[in-house]
Amino acid sequence: MGEKYSEISEKHESFIEKQKIFFVGTATADSRINISPKGLDSLRVLSPNRVLWLNITGSGNETAAHLQSDERMTVMFNAFTGPPMILRLYGQAKMVLTSDLQWDALYGLFEPIAGARQIFDMHVDLVHTSCGFGVPLYDYQGERTQLQAWAEHKGEAGVKQYWQDKNTLSLDGEAIPIGDD
Repeated sequence: MGEKYSEISEKHESFIEKQKIFFVGTATADSRINISPKGLDSLRVLSPNRVLWLNITGSGNETAAHLQSDERMTVMFNAFTGPPMILRLYGQAKMVLTSDLQWDALYGLFEPIAGARQIFDMHVDLVHTSCGFGVPLYDYQGERTQLQAWAEHKGEAGVKQYWQDKNTLSLDGEAIPIGDD
């Protein structure tokens, strides 16, 4: 049932582009494992072994905390409509902050969105597909608008203050850089 590949094929990329949600998993050797659902138009396949995803401000910042000491990342996609399939991307990721030199070039690959916090640049070394027969069917109803509205209402200064207040420590108490200019 499961198949392993060394890179993202055109078929895989087409599947990824059709998904409305994906899940990101990270951990360090002694941290809690973090799995976060992601949506919006926040992922780009740049090459057969490179993906970017734009991270929007959230209540936590565990992915950033983990990548400081362990660059391992897994990104998982599920088919909730159509033929069943699960696709996982395994690799190592680096965090790009808003204050980093490459931010503007990479952020330019996405539609601007209030609250953009980091970009994760992932080198994919394994693509794994599996059947997905046990994943239920769901109907996509649309994107939620609350996060975008919240960030726009806060404004850039308010979002940066939120980062200072809520996003500088992991669940395990590790300090997290937030890229404040």
